[in-house]
Amino acid sequence: MASSAKVWIAISASAVFLWFAFLASAPFLRHVDSYLEFLASTREVSKTNHFQAPYKNVWADLNRQEADELMRFLFDSAELNLTEASHATSRDNKLMQLGVLQPNKTDILSYLNGSAGIPERWAHVVVSQGVTDDACIVNYMVGPLPPNALTEMKPLKYIFNSGRNHVANPVPDQEDIQMWIIGELQGVSDITQKILGTDAFAKTDGLDVRTGTISTEKTRIRMQVGSCRKVSILSSVSNLPLHANESRAYVVPEIVTRDPANWKMSQWYYNGLVYESASELREALKRPGFLLNPLNLNGPWTDTEDFREGPPGRELPPPTMIQPAGPRFKIDYHQNFVSWMGFEFFISTSQERGLSLHNIKFDGDTVIFEIGLQEALAHYAGDDPAQGALAFMDTLGNMGIYMRNLVPGYDCPAYATYLSASYHNGGAAITRKNSICVFEYTADHALRRHTSDEHVSISRNTYLVVRSVSTMGNYDFTVEYNFYLDGTIEVKLRASGFIWAAFHTPTSESAKQNEYGYRVHEALATSMHDHVLNFKADLDVAGTSNTFVRVGIEPTTVKYPWDEDATTPRNTMHLVERAVEKEAGIDWPANSGEMYVVMNDNSTNAWGEKRGYRITPGTGVANPSHLSILNSTALGKSAEWAYKDLWLVKQKDTEPRSAEPLNFYVPQDPLVDFGKFVDDDEVVDEDLLASESEIDAFRVIYFNLGSHHIPHSGDIPNTLMHTSASSVMFTPFNFHDGDASRCRVQGVKLELGDEGTQARYFGGRHLEGVHLKATDLEPDLLKYDTEAQIARNMSWIYNLIPRGN
Repeated sequence: MASSAKVWIAISASAVFLWFAFLASAPFLRHVDSYLEFLASTREVSKTNHFQAPYKNVWADLNRQEADELMRFLFDSAELNLTEASHATSRDNKLMQLGVLQPNKTDILSYLNGSAGIPERWAHVVVSQGVTDDACIVNYMVGPLPPNALTEMKPLKYIFNSGRNHVANPVPDQEDIQMWIIGELQGVSDITQKILGTDAFAKTDGLDVRTGTISTEKTRIRMQVGSCRKVSILSSVSNLPLHANESRAYVVPEIVTRDPANWKMSQWYYNGLVYESASELREALKRPGFLLNPLNLNGPWTDTEDFREGPPGRELPPPTMIQPAGPRFKIDYHQNFVSWMGFEFFISTSQERGLSLHNIKFDGDTVIFEIGLQEALAHYAGDDPAQGALAFMDTLGNMGIYMRNLVPGYDCPAYATYLSASYHNGGAAITRKNSICVFEYTADHALRRHTSDEHVSISRNTYLVVRSVSTMGNYDFTVEYNFYLDGTIEVKLRASGFIWAAFHTPTSESAKQNEYGYRVHEALATSMHDHVLNFKADLDVAGTSNTFVRVGIEPTTVKYPWDEDATTPRNTMHLVERAVEKEAGIDWPANSGEMYVVMNDNSTNAWGEKRGYRITPGTGVANPSHLSILNSTALGKSAEWAYKDLWLVKQKDTEPRSAEPLNFYVPQDPLVDFGKFVDDDEVVDEDLLASESEIDAFRVIYFNLGSHHIPHSGDIPNTLMHTSASSVMFTPFNFHDGDASRCRVQGVKLELGDEGTQARYFGGRHLEGVHLKATDLEPDLLKYDTEAQIARNMSWIYNLIPRGN
């Protein structure tokens, strides 16, 4: 249950910060000490196979041995002066995370083409330095690995165009803020009892204090601080906004200090009014006619499951896919290398960004050097202090670490191959079992078909999927990469979860009632918001000599010489090619009036046309969107990539990422300012294209997926994935001499004649009965319904293996 009174607490202090503010719910960030060994039924395929990748996976994260040796090196460093996380306080130096520092593209290409050896392994180390008052979060680079006499540690700056390797961190431990707020609430329990229906110390339905968004504005640090009634269903908290949960708390530092003795409550907000102190609000509550808003109470309406009987047929098993002959793809599990139907690529994971793919080739030709998530942004709008400036940037919450255990038969087919991922955070190893699935699937529509008077020809539409799910508080983001038989690659995003709702105020002016959303329950309203997830696609189409071309479909008027009898010229249309010569941001064209193609200048097909790949919106609900808000005051300069659908920039080893998780702490002066990427550099350099060295001729595309989410009653309790999907496709454009799927697709040609129908199958077909185990269709999760492991109440707890164990 939850109350619904609006409270805005503004806290004035001398410098309050969070080292790790995951915005949706603090409990999701707290390390827990046990691991749920979930899904014993998943068949993680034996790693002892004979299929081998042609190269080492130079993008792979640190393995356990590398991480253990590196941590010994770091803890022996007098310069870092690290304290074990289990014994550290906010006044100590703590290891936050470590991962691989991916080699520069120039070094990787030299390795792949055989002109150089494998690149040195270096680590990216993040340390929370709290021993002094000017505490910081600092980035270091350490290498070469494994640690030896030549290994060194130095500031990691070259990948940050700010020139810095750190951000300020006055409060390294968010529990400092939580405990201080709870202490402050002791003296105002009469107020919280009156307007929230509970107090901070009730055993069963007291207040949970949560910290949320923070940003800096010159000398002021603004932070949303909220509290919510303790509920048994943790996920539904975002549907149960308290007035304090909607609050925004201001922290104004006058001097740099982390001493809570300098903090104070300075403002409260309730029902559209600001009160300068708790005493002022207390006096207002005593006045006759003071309007108290209704309570927003928890109940069955927040449950996503309905265990009652439904319409006829619900109790019967639905259709399901099968894989009768085993997987048709191959995996080198040691290198995370996949091969399927002419495609081959490497898989990597990072704790901030999750799943990425590398060196994607099709029939031996390079297509994409790297593709993967950069940042996940959600920006809200509303007329209350919380929704009015609410912005989430989810890589700060570690989207890789929160890649969840996938459920066979539901997240992915039961026959899928499941892969695990390991990370190193806070001085401990974290393993996510079965967090990536790879499987082949057949669509519910044909890849191609044609019927004539003499025959019918039709082909199956089979494709490969690589999928993961990251749960970021109230939202689950499914990211997948689809590979099609013609050489098409699709990046698809789906979102589901509990919306971050607002309180419905009955006193709102009727004219503004639906300005930011719609009423969806007794005291609940939706909040409009934009989801913008940025991806990097470093294209090397048949090599690195690429040009980005806009092919316009334009109306024109032409007088043709063969049209002698026409009295006026013909109104028609034609194609106009324009090479994009400068770094730029581009939106998807209106009426699909342009095609965007990356063409290779030095490679043509049999017909003399430049080989290329077209970039286009894919099979999502609508065109992927960019941020609606112009010059967001909450984001500052931290997410300039969000303002266009896609960006074309020159590849630079010093600009490997469009975003940085720590940007969230310094939006006005971010470590990575994407606005500086687009500096009118020429992306077509004829001298370089003509020379042997083509390093500066590489093109990088940054594109956005997401949606303008206007939640409605159908989003209660959960947003549905089929209404929240978006995707971008990279599809061959004159890349081959013909349709590349012809030699890999399965189908049938029916010859229609007087003597009957003759069937000619191309590819393969089932000639005998299919024998399958029940778990090949769907695993029986009921046998895991035990006290230790309840299938319907999965806690998704992860394992922390301390250093040295």
